[in-house]
Amino acid sequence: MKSGMLQEKPLIEKYNDLLLDIGSTLMVAGAHCGRIDRNIKRIADVFGVDIEIFYSFNGIILTTKMRNNPSETATHYKRLPSHGVHFGILNEISLLSWKVVSDHLDYPHVKREFEKIKKLSHHKRIQIVLGVGIACASLCILAKGDFIDATFAFFASMLGILARQEISKRKFNVMLAISGGAFVTSFIASINVFYGIGALPEKALATSVLYLVPGVQLVNAVIDLIEGYVATAIARGFYSGFLLLCIAAGMALSILIFGINNFY
Repeated sequence: MKSGMLQEKPLIEKYNDLLLDIGSTLMVAGAHCGRIDRNIKRIADVFGVDIEIFYSFNGIILTTKMRNNPSETATHYKRLPSHGVHFGILNEISLLSWKVVSDHLDYPHVKREFEKIKKLSHHKRIQIVLGVGIACASLCILAKGDFIDATFAFFASMLGILARQEISKRKFNVMLAISGGAFVTSFIASINVFYGIGALPEKALATSVLYLVPGVQLVNAVIDLIEGYVATAIARGFYSGFLLLCIAAGMALSILIFGINNFY
């Protein structure tokens, strides 16, 4: 059959695909379920459709129904890739949803604007690495570490996140990437503890791995639980807990290598 003879998708299917794509993009970028609901429903109200959403940690099921014709429905499931954090995407989609309400944007316009948002890039790698290093060094100083301890935290966290990025780039499991990053970071920081170079070397070891803590997932788990999305909250909580276990495993291995037995 020629492409020109292919039947065009019904409008309800287009609405469903777009709203489902927006919802999955929000969740992968670090949004909690309540925020996803609010953003999608703003757009759905302008389109004149009712929606029902079921969330799981690995996917979203969305049912869309035309208000002027309730028999016209569409239901689709979309599997989610690994969760991350991209506040730029969260912010832009939120702004888009309000713009849809204020300007009564139609489907083609919303589709074009959303495709632009999906192409937003993360910060450059050098910015992320330096930002992590400076943040961990600052935390070390706040924890009463001296300049030497902060320097160890700075380089340990930078090399650790580089290791994590390289492991992730090679498509290994995220748990392995977290464990690898924690091991590299704590291995370098343990040199300070082993030789007692800084005033409080244990502070560098404790603060240099904090960039690995899944703070957004932990916060989202609590918010989802409070707002009644119990299944997703439990999944996020267990996922975050296992990431913390991976951090502990990476740290424990490096500490055992150096034979450090006085770390509290």
